[in-house]
Amino acid sequence: MASKASLALAVMFALVSASVSAQDATVTYKSMSPELALDLARATLADCQKRGFQVAVAVADRFGTPQVMLRDRFAGPHTPPTASGKAWTAATFRTSTTELNAISQPGMMQAGLRNLPNVVIIGGGIVVEASGSLIGAVGVSGAPGGDADEACAKAGVTAIKDKLDF
Repeated sequence: MASKASLALAVMFALVSASVSAQDATVTYKSMSPELALDLARATLADCQKRGFQVAVAVADRFGTPQVMLRDRFAGPHTPPTASGKAWTAATFRTSTTELNAISQPGMMQAGLRNLPNVVIIGGGIVVEASGSLIGAVGVSGAPGGDADEACAKAGVTAIKDKLDF
């Protein structure tokens, strides 16, 4: 009888261990809907237009994959790939491209970041968070300087802030 109880206990322990392992094997995360990503891109573009800048705006998901690209009619042909690169860089490094620029100057420990493929370390790429979780990034290119690109991106995120806490 004691051996049956021991066997039952061992089986129960194995089942509990398996369910804990199964929980650890999956991850749950939040993501932007295409509508929210488009709202963010439109709000960002509108802010740049208000400032008199012709830009491209890219919104990427938390993995850096593009969701939305908007280009104002007179923005340069280089602005869409640059905006996408800024959004990808911010999302994958989970920090703004302005911050990455500051920590990767020549001679600094992180200088090698500048040589990685697809990395665009020019101000204008910022992360988008909701309830403390990274949900994506927005990149802007075409304003006169990375600081102006970043100001538009921040204004875009602020404009949709009420929709981010989902």
